[in-house]
Amino acid sequence: MTLTDSQRHALLWLALAVAGWWGVSLLAPVLLPFVVAAVLAYALHPLVEGLARRRVPRWLGAGVAIALLMLVLLAVVLIIVPVVARQWPLLREQIPPLLERLNAWLVPLAQRHGIDLAIDIDGVRALLRRLISGHEEQLLDGVLASLRIGGSALLAVLGNLVLMPVVAYYLLLDWEAVVARARALVPPRWRPGVGDFLAETDAVLGQYLRGQLLVMGVLAVYYAAALALVGLQLAVPIGVFTGLAVFVPYLGFGLGLVLALLAALLQFQSVVGVLAVAAVYGLGQVIESFFLTPRLVGERIGLHPIAVIFALMAFGHLFGFVGVLIALPASAVLVVAVRRLQRLYVGSPLYRARGDAGTLPPAGEG
Repeated sequence: MTLTDSQRHALLWLALAVAGWWGVSLLAPVLLPFVVAAVLAYALHPLVEGLARRRVPRWLGAGVAIALLMLVLLAVVLIIVPVVARQWPLLREQIPPLLERLNAWLVPLAQRHGIDLAIDIDGVRALLRRLISGHEEQLLDGVLASLRIGGSALLAVLGNLVLMPVVAYYLLLDWEAVVARARALVPPRWRPGVGDFLAETDAVLGQYLRGQLLVMGVLAVYYAAALALVGLQLAVPIGVFTGLAVFVPYLGFGLGLVLALLAALLQFQSVVGVLAVAAVYGLGQVIESFFLTPRLVGERIGLHPIAVIFALMAFGHLFGFVGVLIALPASAVLVVAVRRLQRLYVGSPLYRARGDAGTLPPAGEG
């Protein structure tokens, strides 16, 4: 059987796609820092372009953008880590009294139902003592052993942390040239369609990334300030963490809520304090859902909440925690592709092949 030119072209593209997928799967650990660097460069290149329009040298603008990013990350670490390190030993003193109060309520309730139930406070106190203090030497020995066993893995992680901003810097220097070379790889007959697709994708993805950064910043300030107003000692680290973690929808907010409620329960040891923290998070969710996200991010992505949950689960299953982080940005790109495929399908003979085509709803409805 003789293949036509179109069939040979299709098989060639299929072979290239399979080879590309195989290569990406094989080199995934090596490609990860480069992919992260490309995402950072994409998010930062509007700042570099803005500085370039003000006659700031491109090498200096790229350096300023990377330096600002590193300063923000360093500030977050310096805010969260010392406070948590200072508060962590207090858990040993806070948890046992809380469990004693829980025992005072739980034991009579269980006895009324004929159940012998009580929490071993002394056992919990001994466990906390072993976990939190008194084993510095054993902890140091464990860390050293881990370094000896997984030294290469640690060096790889540190190398990637250094590599990512360096690669992002060079991508920012040559951003226009990199984009031009990528477009030159597209066959000429496809360039108009691919250009339109990439322009629409850039509009959706750019709005999402830059809008989401604004939402994260506003929420970090809100949660830190609001939790401080209700008297939570860990208001700053938990508030900043919650604001930044909302980048991962539902999961980030839920984790921040759990941490805040646990801290409130240990500190206040009262229902009123816990309810006050819960009210802060409830109001924050309302502000985010009905004001910040619609105004700063907009509805350009157009994902239903069920689709968001599915995207998080699917990308998490395929790519692990990194997949959870890229789920929504990648879904934004897929939404653009699906919209175009839907328009092609609705306008195709396959969609209008029925004899009662006149009764079909117009394109875009139904």
